[in-house]
Amino acid sequence: MILVVTEHQSGVWHKMSWEALAAGQALGQALGRPVTAAVLGDAAASDLAAHAVDRVFSLQHPLLAEYTPDGYTLALRQLINQLHPYLVVLPHTYQVRDFAPQLAAALGRGFISDVIAFRAESGSLVFVRQLFQGKMNADVTFAGDPPYFVSVQAGAFPAGQLQPAPSPAPVDRPTVTLDAAQIRTKPLERFQEAKRTVDLGSAELIVSVGRGIKGPENLPMIQKLAEALGAQIGASRPVCDSGWLPLERQVGSSGQTVAPKLYLALGISGAIQHVVGMKGSRTVVAINKDASAPIFEIADYGIVGDLFDIVPALTEALQSSK
Repeated sequence: MILVVTEHQSGVWHKMSWEALAAGQALGQALGRPVTAAVLGDAAASDLAAHAVDRVFSLQHPLLAEYTPDGYTLALRQLINQLHPYLVVLPHTYQVRDFAPQLAAALGRGFISDVIAFRAESGSLVFVRQLFQGKMNADVTFAGDPPYFVSVQAGAFPAGQLQPAPSPAPVDRPTVTLDAAQIRTKPLERFQEAKRTVDLGSAELIVSVGRGIKGPENLPMIQKLAEALGAQIGASRPVCDSGWLPLERQVGSSGQTVAPKLYLALGISGAIQHVVGMKGSRTVVAINKDASAPIFEIADYGIVGDLFDIVPALTEALQSSK
């Protein structure tokens, strides 16, 4: 089977759990293998059971109420030894990066992280992951016997591709044996990141701007377009570094990773540091005066022209259509 390990915080699902589940379903369909899901701690296993999986495993124990790498590793190791899955799929989150290498090493297996794609080739799986901030793709395969471990990159397998279940999958609650002496770390108060006024990662429509807007005095024009679309505003790093927009609006390797239905790139050249943060977008529309701008290499639709002529006309057309 394919086992998808999901993640939550105090019962609130991490959005990457659904992307990992979408990846598991795609792998199951390509390989003709059943797909199961696992969740640790107190979370609604019924949410997982509502999707097309054969079975859900809910691992509960007082020592799993708060995340610890030892607790999660020991509990998942017991489940994996019981199920003998072919492949274990995890979301590429900070938490997974903390415990997954330990889990794979404890079982004497390899771990391929940050996967963006896969293919079946000559009877084996080939996974694709990026190197050097997306400048190079590498094909990676496993040696040895399963189970194999992979984590999937944000935006690579959109949650919108999830297949619902015709009827809820059964939920099993296997016995987990843990002892407090095995847990070497003690959970403290969870770090609270400064709350963002906008979560671009969940936005379905994004209008993103680059240095092509020339200065902050031109942002009201962008705001009008975003309002006409019902979109959020994003930006490249130079725009945020210049203080034209707050850092929480930055998209890219040092900003937010997004995967909207529509990504409208205005005056963005398409540097790799920006592209790695938005390449999971379903449709990319780029407007740039430079016909050789790298952004056109990944755009589904491109307009070579002056955004100061095109954006007002586009805004007016959108307002008229309403």
